Amino acid sequence: MTLVEAVHETHGATFVERGGTRVADHYGRPETAHRAVRNVAGVTEMAYGVLTITGEDRIEFVDNAVTNRVPAEDGRGCYALLLDPQGRIETDLYIYTTTDRLLVFTPPDRAEAVASEWSEKTFIQDVDIENATESFGVFGVHGAQATEKVASVLTNATPSESHLSFVRGSIDEAGVTVIRGDGLAGEEGYEVVCAADVAESVFDALINNGLNAAPFGVRTWESLTLEAGTPLFDTELRGEIPNVLGLRNALDFEKGCYVGQEVVSRVENRGQPSRRLVGLACEALPDPGAAVFAGDSTVGEVTRAVESPTRDEPLALALVEFDLDTDGLTVRIDGEERTARVEPLPFVEGSDRSARLPTYE
Repeated sequence: MTLVEAVHETHGATFVERGGTRVADHYGRPETAHRAVRNVAGVTEMAYGVLTITGEDRIEFVDNAVTNRVPAEDGRGCYALLLDPQGRIETDLYIYTTTDRLLVFTPPDRAEAVASEWSEKTFIQDVDIENATESFGVFGVHGAQATEKVASVLTNATPSESHLSFVRGSIDEAGVTVIRGDGLAGEEGYEVVCAADVAESVFDALINNGLNAAPFGVRTWESLTLEAGTPLFDTELRGEIPNVLGLRNALDFEKGCYVGQEVVSRVENRGQPSRRLVGLACEALPDPGAAVFAGDSTVGEVTRAVESPTRDEPLALALVEFDLDTDGLTVRIDGEERTARVEPLPFVEGSDRSARLPTYE
């Protein structure tokens, strides 16, 4: 459940379930909030599961489990994946290193499973894993003026300019950690982490103090990230092989990718995939799972679609055959074949670029 439901309600929020967690869906005008982020800044409560990893062997243990290098230095982080023995994505993760622990953000419905799985594999290593989701509030600040927004309320620190790095300071006299995000909304972005008992005051300060910022919910987050060309866990990543998604920022190709006691071959994740993720501008709004056709042949399916507030037209992400000739595509919408054209990602250029933009060799 959201930590700041009462504050959401004062702003007129409606709620929805995501990953078993009750989160703010929107505040009455999601398109207006979307445009506020593109032009100035917005604030949202992030739906993460949170793990804390302590013990002398914590970095080595997590590094051996995930697809990317876990940084050793305080104040740095990485984006990484957990894969199954077939190389498919089980979980995506953000991992941040402090002097005495790792802070790991997971999709909300994956925190307990990851904590349980890892706890069974520590063997004689000095590692302690705790599901600390209820101990932390995490708020996203995104927008063309997100840096100015954060700077206007943050004391005793200056927002970091490097992606996935963080500083410690205060907001409204509450201690916070401020992480520079990786551009998932296509705009400058930060995540503000605080203790659960000060979450309401921090969220209120982010909205009302300093530079103006509009509250927004997951509906706006989904439209922002689609315009930015960002694949999300529940709609694009879960169960896929990373190279199908062009998800190169999560992989360190100089290391083996350990999954339990299995090692997933680096070659398997570097070769040409059978499918790729593309952007479609559509004649009408398709449903997730809608078939994509080239002539009479099914060549893929839509993973997510929105009515774009910035472009004022239906946009979609779709997984299609890798070597597909993209001329003359259609998408089945309400039982009819409707025209769709492939467009380069991102659909919208903002103040930052998503680190998850599909990249294929």
